[in-house]
Amino acid sequence: MSEDWPAAWLRDRLAYEAGEASLFAAALTHRSAGSGHNERLEFLGDAVLNLVVAELLYRRHPKVSEGDLSRLRARVVSAEPLAEVSAALGLGDVLRMGSGELKSGGFRRKSILADALEALFGAVFLDRGLDAVHALIEKLFAARIEALPPLDELKDAKTRLQEHLQSRGLPLPRYSVDRIEGEPHAQTFRVTCTVKGLGLRAQGDGSSRRRAEQVAAERALEAILEQGASPGGQET
Repeated sequence: MSEDWPAAWLRDRLAYEAGEASLFAAALTHRSAGSGHNERLEFLGDAVLNLVVAELLYRRHPKVSEGDLSRLRARVVSAEPLAEVSAALGLGDVLRMGSGELKSGGFRRKSILADALEALFGAVFLDRGLDAVHALIEKLFAARIEALPPLDELKDAKTRLQEHLQSRGLPLPRYSVDRIEGEPHAQTFRVTCTVKGLGLRAQGDGSSRRRAEQVAAERALEAILEQGASPGGQET
């Protein structure tokens, strides 16, 4: 690392002048490098990020329910989008890591990049307060918030099927495992979703019971919507 680390990176990528440089040195130090690492700042930054994104979504979607706001926020603050933002900033290039972690490509690992970005937000919060970190998070995530998909697409198939049936006053679906094949480390599950109120059965396969249930629910919902939900022993 250069003598100007991490101040030069902060100025170049974030147009940010650090007040307390030690905070940012800690934020950009992985625990594999020894003491003074970023885990405490990550804890703080995670809370700050969730607060700021929640406030941005609350203002942007004044009529959206708490559950849907939670789903929207999860799309913004989960590990994958955080890692993508980190990678775009070149954060992995300035992380201080132990030799073993460096050799194994830790500077590209999504979990490490996401944690470091949260630690960075924690450092900004302590360095310059909530307004400063709010402005930074909004700058980095505004486009992602703008591009969030419609609310219906955020719900998984089982949730959408359940809500559709409830809206029609129909019984909830039942899921049963038909068979499990393969070795314990590479199993395939087949699940049947039964909608008794419509005489409909749909099957799904997946690498876990949950995934197979989601596939079966998606097929059941598609069949209901395509065929107008008319009773009559449908099977897909």
